[in-house]
Amino acid sequence: MASKMTPFLFRSCLRAASRVARPQPRALSISACRASDSLMVHRNTADNNPDIPFRFNKENETVIAEILKRYPEQYKKAAVMPLLDLGQRQHGFTSISVMNEVARLLEMPPMRVYEVASFYTMYNRSPVGKFFVQACTTTPCQLGGCGSDVIVKAIKEHLGIKQGETTPDGLFTFIEVECLGACVNAPMIQINDDYYEDLTPETVVDLLKALKANGGDASAAAKVPKAGPLTGRQTCENSKGQTNLLDEPWGAEKTRSDL
Repeated sequence: MASKMTPFLFRSCLRAASRVARPQPRALSISACRASDSLMVHRNTADNNPDIPFRFNKENETVIAEILKRYPEQYKKAAVMPLLDLGQRQHGFTSISVMNEVARLLEMPPMRVYEVASFYTMYNRSPVGKFFVQACTTTPCQLGGCGSDVIVKAIKEHLGIKQGETTPDGLFTFIEVECLGACVNAPMIQINDDYYEDLTPETVVDLLKALKANGGDASAAAKVPKAGPLTGRQTCENSKGQTNLLDEPWGAEKTRSDL
């Protein structure tokens, strides 16, 4: 009898053992935190707290009036994103005071504005440098040209900071970002509103040097390379020139010569 029960008991034990939960390996992220959006909460600091007054200047009040004309009065809260961007450009970053002022103008609960500002990474909720350097490290930039890894290394070594940090002089803040949509001109970086593409370690260091030398002096702006590809090509044209569509395309007006 015991010999007949042995296979059954053995299979039962195997099934029970297979149901025991096994610890799963957990992947560790090594991406650098971005200070502006690493927390979905606000912590008062000396340079970012509700007691710091903020109001839009006269020029931006005119811009706001034009923006609000695009929306029906009952839907003016839809202008929250352009107004936050405008506040960030005036103040330097999207502080809690900027968000509160946008909420007041649009007659929105402040929490609704906080939700928008904390969701979109384009809003810097902590101070950033005058030149906000964002290096794309997504796959096309890692593979294109010399690769984004050497660009990141060159930036870190030249500025003496790591991702998520600002230089002591307050000129540069550096972070890594996901795809910026200029894959064909990889590797590339975004500095404030401008794209600089087809980079090499040498050209990116020259760019950073020019920006630092330029500082805030508009008369020295010519020293800074023009935004776009730094190899001399226009937009994303083939460096070998046009290689297709060299003949008139086939159509109703064109037939084969042998017919």
